[in-house]
Order: sequence, then structure tokens, then C-alpha cells
Amino acid sequence: MIDANPQISQREIASELGISLGKTNYCLRALTEKGFVKARNFRRSTNKMRYIYKLTPKGLEHKARLTLAFLERKQREYESLRREIDELSREASGDSKGS
Repeated sequence: MIDANPQISQREIASELGISLGKTNYCLRALTEKGFVKARNFRRSTNKMRYIYKLTPKGLEHKARLTLAFLERKQREYESLRREIDELSREASGDSKGS
């Protein structure tokens, strides 16, 4: 969400994720402390509590690693399901030995 919309508010993030505003603030602070997110005030905003959130290079790298791990996990799940489907198909056709 932050990458797609750097001007998103904490309230909008909380609403979108279905979590409390306090939890959102806590998590954003942690991401900022870890260096994954950078937060800065709108300079021209009348609401000085409004921030722009931006993924840092470290945050983008972490996002890429998470995405890669997710895709690798999904590929393993797919292969497992494919083997299970093949086995069930063999059993259904009466060939339980697999040849």
C-alpha cells in the first residue's frame, strides 16, 4: 500500500487492513526504525500530522526477498498439488502403482 500510495494516511492503512489505528502507528514506527519505511511531513500541508511514507532501498530489497520467498513457496505448493492430482488420477483409473 505504501509503495503504491506514499501519501496514504495511517487511518486509511488501518481501515484497509482492518486493524486499529494504534496498531498501524506501532507497526509503521517499527518499519521506520528498521529502515524499511521513511516518513516525512508534507511541507505545504496545513495538517502537520500528515506524512508521506516511502519504502527505502532497504525496504524495497526486503520486499523483493519476501516476494521471491512467497513465489518459491507457491511453486512448491503447486508441485505438491500437481503430484497429488496425478496420484489421485492414477488411483481413480485403477493404476495405483503409478506406471
